[in-house]
Amino acid sequence: MEKITFTFDGMDETAEFYVLEQTMINGCNYILVTDSDSDEDDAECMILKDTGLGSEQDTVYEIVEDDTELAAVSKVFEELLEDIDITM
Repeated sequence: MEKITFTFDGMDETAEFYVLEQTMINGCNYILVTDSDSDEDDAECMILKDTGLGSEQDTVYEIVEDDTELAAVSKVFEELLEDIDITM
């Protein structure tokens, strides 16, 4: 799994996440990330959307919070990763 480091806007804090999968839907890049690199059955994950506001070196992501968008994107990730179920 690829590990990426996030820096929070306006803060000196960082967090590391593992990218489980990525996809592009309607021209938007989405990633499914988790903070655990183990194969736990009930790992916490987030779906993040590339806002397109980043620079060449940095990409800006936001957590997908819209219920309709979240349901649609999670369904795509479930199809891409046949062995997982995403529960919201």
